[in-house]
Amino acid sequence: MDKLILVRHSETEGQHEDSPLTKSGVRQAQVLANFLDQSGYEINHIISSPFLRAIETIKPFALSKGLSIKTDERLEERILSHEPLDDWEEVLHDTFKDPELKFSGGESSQEAKKRILSLVDELEQEDCGNVLLVTHGNLLALLLQKYNREIGFYEWKRLSNPDMFLVQKQGGEYMVERIWQENY
Repeated sequence: MDKLILVRHSETEGQHEDSPLTKSGVRQAQVLANFLDQSGYEINHIISSPFLRAIETIKPFALSKGLSIKTDERLEERILSHEPLDDWEEVLHDTFKDPELKFSGGESSQEAKKRILSLVDELEQEDCGNVLLVTHGNLLALLLQKYNREIGFYEWKRLSNPDMFLVQKQGGEYMVERIWQENY
């Protein structure tokens, strides 16, 4: 893998896996496609969460470039709990502090991070050019911890919908740069 572009999905109607993008989210997906077109990054592969909002986010770009969208379950959003959580944001905060903290039917930060890193580790071993991954905010923040251990709950809160980061190797180390400009 040469470059890795990480994308968080556009604004959505809800959190269910089949939740569609809002009208604003549809516009954001088109803006994201234009941004990628003008960025000069040659994308060789697109891999997305199978959730509808992730696929809809990258579909305009994929169609414009004639690229297929491969889905991978390892990019699905992390489930905090199968039980409704009124204080889900506080619970999420706690899971960043304690990566092994786990709730009924949910996934710990450590488990979710291991899941996403298994995909990224595979890609790092392949000669696949530039890869674009489309995922969800919590999982994206956990993945970014691979490159910057300081990423936590407050950095997650600052992510936008959509958002985009470029990961590339420089001098033997991976460097991460936020390339999305919210006012684009």
